[in-house]
Amino acid sequence: MVRYVGPDEPAALVRAAWPEVVVGAGRVQAWTVGSGGGGDAGDRLADAVGDGVPVVVDADAIAAVPELVRHDAPLLLTPHAGELARLVGADRDDVEARRLHHARAAARELDAVVLLKGSTTVVARPDGRVRVNPTGTAALATAGSGDVLAGLAGALLAGGLDAFDAGSVAAWVHGLAGRLAHDGGAPVSATDVLAALPAALGRLAR
Repeated sequence: MVRYVGPDEPAALVRAAWPEVVVGAGRVQAWTVGSGGGGDAGDRLADAVGDGVPVVVDADAIAAVPELVRHDAPLLLTPHAGELARLVGADRDDVEARRLHHARAAARELDAVVLLKGSTTVVARPDGRVRVNPTGTAALATAGSGDVLAGLAGALLAGGLDAFDAGSVAAWVHGLAGRLAHDGGAPVSATDVLAALPAALGRLAR
């Protein structure tokens, strides 16, 4: 089950596309916060963390992580290089040049799993352990693709995977979905990636 909590106008669009989505606050096994932007992302992140369940922190919510008063919930951050650079006060070019270093350092500093998106996605734990995803493709460099990744990671967290495994599996499946959607060489949209997820999950299951 997917629950949406947010402003009424986007909620109506969500329900129009996916009538099965439940709108409004209630019990969940994991939250995904920040996808799609919004000036209230920090407040929504604080509410989600206060719920005590695992949280995927994406897009605008990433900047609010250092402001959290308490940090008991497992966090999975999904920044691209620019977002991580702003978060830790580093130079973006240096983040791109030393992806392993910066992902590890941010995970340790923020006590969170960090999934650093890019041509080679890196998933780092606070203890320094890292996984590098082999299924990435340049086709995923399209608007909204990261939202698909964040939603997938949230679903895996809700299904019982810990943050490190959820981030790793989400990156792998998302990358494969991007490759499947790009088959034939046509430009790929986030909707195409989303539509390819069942095929990617089916291949993983086989």
